[in-house]
Amino acid sequence: MSALDGLYQELILDHSKRPVSKGVFEAPGGTITASHHEFNPSCGDEIDLSIAVDPASRRIERLAWEGQGCSISIASASILSQLVRDERMTVDEARARIGAFREMIQARGEGEPDEELLGDAVALQGVSKFVMRVKCAMLGWVALEADLAQVEAQRA
Repeated sequence: MSALDGLYQELILDHSKRPVSKGVFEAPGGTITASHHEFNPSCGDEIDLSIAVDPASRRIERLAWEGQGCSISIASASILSQLVRDERMTVDEARARIGAFREMIQARGEGEPDEELLGDAVALQGVSKFVMRVKCAMLGWVALEADLAQVEAQRA
């Protein structure tokens, strides 16, 4: 195992033990909210992910989630949450990140992910080599994608 692989493994374990934004969702006033439940029937992982979006700026003001599952699904949801929070993402920026993450996680270890776009989420690139784990890593990202669609539908 390379030093970088070891760092990535440590990052994943840290996020799975101390997940970011896991807890009760409280939306700030004046925001559009959405919530989505995602379930992986092959392993039992599940997540409820909620967001609050400022209707004027389309910035994600709050993200929280509850769930249970393997260390990969928990770490992935945590890394996603930290990325959204730290970047203060808009709806469009979040969609771009979801697309880049999906491309990376379905690439079976081929190619180089955009580290600037994905941040710590590149630590999950190795998961792409294990087909049975891809859905675990995607769980939170798919839930966020569904939330973003709900927000857009409410704005229409």
